Amino acid sequence: MYKAAHFDGYHSIPGVWDEMYLQNSDIRAHYQKVIEYLSQESPDDLGKKEELAQRLFMKQGITFTVYNSGEGIEKIFPFDIIPRIITGAEWDLVEKGIKQRLTALNLFLKDIYHNQFIIKDGIIPIDAIYSCPHFLREMYQVDVPYDIYVHIAGIDLIRDEEGTFYVLEDNLRTPSGVSYMLENREITKRLFPDLLPNCGVRSVTEYPNILYKNLQSLSPRRVSNPTIVLLSPGIYNSAYFEHTTLARLMGVELVEGRDLVVNNQKVYMKTTTGLQQVDVIYRRVDDEYLDPLVFNPNSILGVAGIMGAYRKGNVAIVNAIGNGVADDKAIYIYVPDMIKYYLNEEPILKNVPTYRLNNPDEQKFVFDNIDKMVVKKTNGSGGYGMLMGHAASQQEIDEYKLEILKEPRDFIAQPTISLSAAPCYIQGALRPRRIDLRPYALCGPDGIEIVPGGLTRVALKEGSLVVNSSQGGGSKDTWVLT
Repeated sequence: MYKAAHFDGYHSIPGVWDEMYLQNSDIRAHYQKVIEYLSQESPDDLGKKEELAQRLFMKQGITFTVYNSGEGIEKIFPFDIIPRIITGAEWDLVEKGIKQRLTALNLFLKDIYHNQFIIKDGIIPIDAIYSCPHFLREMYQVDVPYDIYVHIAGIDLIRDEEGTFYVLEDNLRTPSGVSYMLENREITKRLFPDLLPNCGVRSVTEYPNILYKNLQSLSPRRVSNPTIVLLSPGIYNSAYFEHTTLARLMGVELVEGRDLVVNNQKVYMKTTTGLQQVDVIYRRVDDEYLDPLVFNPNSILGVAGIMGAYRKGNVAIVNAIGNGVADDKAIYIYVPDMIKYYLNEEPILKNVPTYRLNNPDEQKFVFDNIDKMVVKKTNGSGGYGMLMGHAASQQEIDEYKLEILKEPRDFIAQPTISLSAAPCYIQGALRPRRIDLRPYALCGPDGIEIVPGGLTRVALKEGSLVVNSSQGGGSKDTWVLT
């Protein structure tokens, strides 16, 4: 037995929910089998598994891009070999909460692009909507198939020191990371082939099939085999590996804007045998680059005229255009109110307390307590442009305050929450590192389906709360037990 070599250095972080250990240092029941297995492995064996994982990631080209790095374009996605484990009961709560939340968000998007009852009834201020750069007037009164705006969502969850799940943010435009969820599971099968069935781990591999089925169902033409394409910005996009992976797993064409053309308000794909009409586009191109005739005229990533074909109902686009208004961090504050308004239900998953910096009283409170706050841009992503108050210098804080005062609507603040910690295999021993969870939900005509798991992101730097890969984070396989 090699237990001492792995566990002697593992000490739970005070005041932080530990996914593996109870407060009395007993191992939680759902981690028991994994820990017993790891205890029988020598440090050398675990080191070899870690090396194998890195080789497999390198061989398969599982990468992401850091735009502001001086180290080159692509990096191998860091992977921790110890899985994050969630019980069936915990998952039931998460699943119900996400379904409730997405149902309300879809109703909200339909409402604000049509009757705007939620504004007229005073639930959300009109200026909160109209000041959002992603509220697109071009989508007003545009009907979308089955009234589904959010076909694919990645909902970021964290746990506080009591173990309570909170929604940190909603990703409703072009959520990324699902390919890493799928590849993490494939790597884990190679590393621990017997452990997954012995622990009763639920499968995530159905995701591409569910997505493909949903895409098929959106075709405006009633044909048995509609033409579906995945529209990518191209090889230099940070998620290009994911685009290629999903296109391959679904058996659809991976295209760029130059591969498509609009004729008579219909979208066609250029092929060696001529033009082929496209029915459904799973796009990974942001709204502002999608149609140079309507949005950014300098864009070469999109397709001229695609918005006209979309309005006409001749092509389905996934996710719907204009979704950004629903995942704007200034609108996030109102999601619990949306749930109560549209569904007449109490939210199952809580929001993190959030302060609007265009509100003078809330701004003053945040400035007075900024050392306990995380300040974010309302339309930022990837961990860029954040201020972690507890780790910032006075100069950084003063400079950030000046930025806030220029455009207060563009910032929100949240109290620093101690993300839960999970065991990671680092330099030959288990160490606690902070984590979050991004489950992926697929909305189709038959309802919302969530594969049991998601992408667990890890802040690999000791003491860090930032899990984004662009900021030095990694990931681990997420096990949901039956």
